[in-house]
Amino acid sequence: MAAQFSFFDIIWTIFIISAFLPMLKQQHLEMQRMRLIRAIEQKRRSRLITMIHRQELLSLLGLPLTRYINIEDSEHILRAIRYTPPDMPIDLLLHTPGGLVLAAEQIARALEKHPAKVTVFIPHYAMSGGTMIALAADEIVMDENAVLGPVDPQLGNYPAASILETVRLKGIEKVDDTTVILADISRKAINQVEEFVHYLLRGKMGSEKARAIAHFLTSGRFTHDYPITSEQLKLLGLPVRTDLPKEIYSLMELYPQPSQRRPSVQYIPLPYGRPDRDGKR
Repeated sequence: MAAQFSFFDIIWTIFIISAFLPMLKQQHLEMQRMRLIRAIEQKRRSRLITMIHRQELLSLLGLPLTRYINIEDSEHILRAIRYTPPDMPIDLLLHTPGGLVLAAEQIARALEKHPAKVTVFIPHYAMSGGTMIALAADEIVMDENAVLGPVDPQLGNYPAASILETVRLKGIEKVDDTTVILADISRKAINQVEEFVHYLLRGKMGSEKARAIAHFLTSGRFTHDYPITSEQLKLLGLPVRTDLPKEIYSLMELYPQPSQRRPSVQYIPLPYGRPDRDGKR
């Protein structure tokens, strides 16, 4: 005898499928990532670590969650470095707007201490703390349009350098005690970050050149989201290349942004050849 399904049963079945389908898709995506990561590792004979901060969907709610460098990231990366033999190169794929200075410094210091070669891949951007991590690498491989950013400290919503400049322009006698305290913290923060960047770079170049680059990146001469291109980085003397492996692009595609009802960017996702005389491809 055929089973009878009520309207409520159908609705409940659809709800169950809708609840579990994203989980199944995520598991499949994770398996694809692991296979490609392992393929890249075997090709380069290295350990590949990824730190990719995109907006992701929260469980069943579909709410976007913006990610930044945090202590959990540093714990995972430090553990991965400990698992890596001293003579095995490390590749780090970075895609991040930055984040907590403490976490970024921990990651950068651990990479700088690794005996074998460390390469950082940047397909799009690595700003602020991401730039600090990239500076710890023996080699930075970027897309030709990818960018790094300044590493000048920020106190809350304000750049530390701007707080100091405000006190200088107004005079210390015309600002309140809170601003004076912030200025003192700002000065310490800038000095601390500049010293750390100098520490990361001095082994790759002379101390004087490392100091100049550290001051360039930390002094607040640019806004915090100023894009520093590969051409500028090369002029500074940093070990930068722009021949990013195609496998890195493929891996980035496995970390998609959450889907929207109407995408803000659309194109036919196929490589085009050059058009012939009739305009055909």
